[in-house]
Parts: sequence; structure tokens; C-alpha cells
Amino acid sequence: MARIPKGAPVSDLGDLLRAPVAVVTVGAPTFDEALAAQGVPTVAVDWKPPPAAAVAAVAAVAADPRLAGANRTAVERMVAVRPRLVDVRPASDVVGIARRQLLHAGPPIGWDDASGPLRGAIVGACLYEGWAESPQEAEQLAGAGGIELSPCHHHGAVGPMAGVVSPSMPMWVLDDGAGRTSYSTLNEGLGKVLRYGAFGREVTERLLWMELVLGPCLAAALRRHGPVDVAGLIASMVAMGDEGHNRNRAGTSLLVRALAPDLVRTIGDGRRAADVAEVLTFVDSNDHFLLNVVMAAGKLVADAGAGVPGSSVVVAMARNGTEFGIRTAGTGDRWFTAPATVPDGLYLGGYGPGDANPDIGDSAITETVGLGGFAMAGAPAIVQLVGGEVDDARTWTELMYQVTVAEHPAWALPVLGFRGVPFGIDVLSVVRTGIAPIVNTGMAGRVAGTGQVGAGLVRPPLDCFTAALAALAAEAEAP
Repeated sequence: MARIPKGAPVSDLGDLLRAPVAVVTVGAPTFDEALAAQGVPTVAVDWKPPPAAAVAAVAAVAADPRLAGANRTAVERMVAVRPRLVDVRPASDVVGIARRQLLHAGPPIGWDDASGPLRGAIVGACLYEGWAESPQEAEQLAGAGGIELSPCHHHGAVGPMAGVVSPSMPMWVLDDGAGRTSYSTLNEGLGKVLRYGAFGREVTERLLWMELVLGPCLAAALRRHGPVDVAGLIASMVAMGDEGHNRNRAGTSLLVRALAPDLVRTIGDGRRAADVAEVLTFVDSNDHFLLNVVMAAGKLVADAGAGVPGSSVVVAMARNGTEFGIRTAGTGDRWFTAPATVPDGLYLGGYGPGDANPDIGDSAITETVGLGGFAMAGAPAIVQLVGGEVDDARTWTELMYQVTVAEHPAWALPVLGFRGVPFGIDVLSVVRTGIAPIVNTGMAGRVAGTGQVGAGLVRPPLDCFTAALAALAAEAEAP
């Protein structure tokens, strides 16, 4: 409401009363709709107070004398990481899995609770590895406990969508030059692919080609080239209109520019020219090719912030298609989970909301480190994939500054005056404001074998954050 200056002339008061007035409504959508129906201009603020059970936890964590210093330490460690792409090697060599062992996205889960796309990817992996001759045989094997499942995050790895990793799959190897490593599979492209829960001859043949041709060719090129500075690559791609999750067109092109000369030179080392040409054609047709590299870089960055007592900074967000889970710097390896929800977005072909599985994948590690949904202001074209208007992309990024404790100094957004991306999600701020992080994501069909059905936006359930805050509060109150 405008303040009336003391002693203002009557004519001025009349002008004030005739001036347009807007009503700000806070956490009252029904009231806002009623005013709008009467033609009253409104500004709606989507807010609600923390749940009553969380009020004490908010007070306890906010009063913890370690909080500011711990969050500063976690963020400084994360920002200091400069991920490098150094190799491509079989999963059996780098993540310690063998016959009838598979990794998956998200927090721990078993076959009985697995969603359709995760089950489909497990079936597809069994067929690819030769552990089963048919989908039915693979389902029986998994259902009888014949497949050991473990989260990618427990092995220094990340996997998009279902995130299933089997021993023979080639994996990107990243390090920070200081002893830490992270891993991710190679990106299969879009459509009916394993990570979306599809299986069958086409999926198996593509995976075999990736194992026998794509992986070895990329490994040979990387060993010739030497480490690729992924931190610098991310900075460049963000400045060029990528957000690192669902838009990686510029970043993929930068990677090709870096490796193509050495990839061609591998022909003289015994590689077939036809294989090298096929590799370049495959990468050229797949704008998402860099995604898995960015995810592994995010894992390397986020892990550096883990293990800081008293810190409320989030160091992992992941989904297994049934649950959404988070980890924080101050609570060790504990997962805080709640039921995953279906993203809101755009659908392919004749698919609709009823065809989509709840949120799935480790790719929210990009948002965990300020990319993806957090960087959409710099990638407005992303709305063509996930829905919304161009102005929404900027709004989503600006909103994320309210729930983070810092900005990444090297990953800058030109459209915001080169302001760094929102960095270091703060559990305390999320619970205080009721603003959950924004994640842009692909959508998998809920029925095993379907593949991709769309892409959209999703927010983690707030229960993950209230549970993490309660754990931090319990530790803060401990003698």
C-alpha cells in the first residue's frame, strides 16, 4: 500500500486514489482468483509457511553456530573442483561390478518396488549381457533375486533416467587432478533406448556397438589428446545457451571440436576409417551426447562438498522412478526420500500424463550444482522442449537464488549480467520458503519397454528437505 505524505494537498490525494492499485496476495490462490475475477490487478506470491513439525528444526539449524562456516566450506570445496575427462573404460574395471550385478539411478531400491522403466532397463541389460535369452527369462531372474542392484551414487557414478549400468558398458572416466574420480555411461541418444526402459533387438545392437566401437574409439582419442577441461567446457557452453541438462548442443559441439582431430588420427593406430566416421556421425546426430559427461562432472563437484558437519548444503538429488532422494553435506551418506511425482511438460506423439512414469534419473545432479533448471535463464530455447514461455526460464533461475547460498563464479549467465548460476542448494532455505528446486527432465513411459514419452519440469517433494533438516537439527541439538 502506498504511503500518503504528511501535509499532501487534497488534489494530490485525489490523484493517489485514482492511480492504479495492485493487490499482493501471499500464499492465497483462492483470494487471488476472486480478486482477479473482479478485475482487480494482483501480484500472486506462491508461498506457504514451513510445516508446523519443521518450525523447531528450522530454529535449531538456523541457530547452529557451525552453519555459516560449514556451508562456506562445502561450497568452497565444490567450486574449487575442475573436472577433467580422462578416459573411457568398461564398467567392470571402474565401478567394481561383475556378472549379474547392476547399478541404477536414485536411492536404493529392489525389484519388487522398481518402476516400469527401471524394470525395463534391467531386462534390457540382462539381454545385452547374455544373462537371459528373453524378456520373460530376464524378469524371472530379477524377480527371484538373481540380479544384485546398487545405486550408481554408491559407486562414484551417475546414470541418466533408469541409470542402469552393467559390467560390459563403456563409461566416461573423469577426475579432478587431485585423486577423486567419477563415472557415467555413454549417451545412447533419444527414443527407444535402455535408459528410458526400452529393450529389444534394436536396443541390444546399439549397446553392443557402443561397447565394441564407440567406447574404444573415444578411449583411443582421449589417450592421444590428454585430459579435456570439462570445467572450462561447461563455462563456455553455459555462455553459449546450454543449461547442461536437457540442452547440450553447444557443449557436444565443443567436445567434438576437441576430440575430432585425435579421433581421426586413431585410424593410423589400427582403427577402421569406417568406424571413426560412424562414431562422428552418431555424435553429430545426438545433441545430448555431452549430458553424461556433465553429470559425471556434477558428481565430482558435489562429492567434494560432502562430509562437512553442520552444513545444510545439498550434495545429491536423485530419483529411481519410485522415490526422490537427497543427501546433504552435513548428514553423511544418508538418503532422505519421498514419493516421486510425474513431471509437468510436453508429450511426444499420442502420449499424455497417464503414460508417464514418476520422475526418474540421476541427472538432477546437474541442478545440484547449479546447472539444468537452475541455469535456464541462459538457455531460453529449452522451453520448446519442457514447456513454458521464454520469460519463465529467467523467472525459474531468479527464484533459485532464493534457495542457494552462493553463485558459481565460473559458470556465468550473460543474460543476467554474467551473474554466476545459483549454487549450493540450502535445505534450510528450501524449508523456510517452501520453494523446492526446479528440475528439467525427460519423461519415461510408465510401462516397461515404452521408452521416452516427453520432457518437462518437476520439483522434488518438500518432505525430502524437511526430513534432512530434522536430521541436521537433531545433530545440532546433540551435546
